[in-house]
Amino acid sequence: CPTSRPPAPQAAFAHLALAFRCDAFTLQQRVQVEKRARDAAEENIQEELGQCRAALERLGPSCTDAGCKETLEQLQRSLAVLAAAIERATSAAEKLGAVHQEARMSRAAEVMVQHVENLKRHHVREHAELEEMKRLIQQNSRNRQLAETQDDVEPRLRPHPLMRTFQQGSARRRVSIAVIPKQLL
Repeated sequence: CPTSRPPAPQAAFAHLALAFRCDAFTLQQRVQVEKRARDAAEENIQEELGQCRAALERLGPSCTDAGCKETLEQLQRSLAVLAAAIERATSAAEKLGAVHQEARMSRAAEVMVQHVENLKRHHVREHAELEEMKRLIQQNSRNRQLAETQDDVEPRLRPHPLMRTFQQGSARRRVSIAVIPKQLL
């Protein structure tokens, strides 16, 4: 059996609808998993930064040299810059993820809008066909009513069915008489 495949927008719409249903079913679980993963990553980064700060604090008393103290201060400033950069990178990663999701949703919405437009065109076409059929049915109904009305109004103008049979029979007789050769008559 050959299987009929739906048009591309309809198939894409069906796939998207199924994907949305599946996503909606697991959305809360995935959000919680991703939040835990993000929180764990941020905690690990903060822990590493804290260990670096503690190490620098322990190094502070042992540095008596001016050059060593300057290097220690530079490392502390670099560590603060690194912490700020990590926060900006985390924020940028969240924004990038949101933009990627928006792009996916935009494409999905475009496919859905295209499918809805196809359904609207199909509906308009079928509605026009339905209206045309209604018009034809009404016109045929009026013609039939007009014919029935004429049948009721003009019965005396029409010959009676027996009269028609008689006229047809006499016409046949006339033809048959005309065919007989004159010699026999």
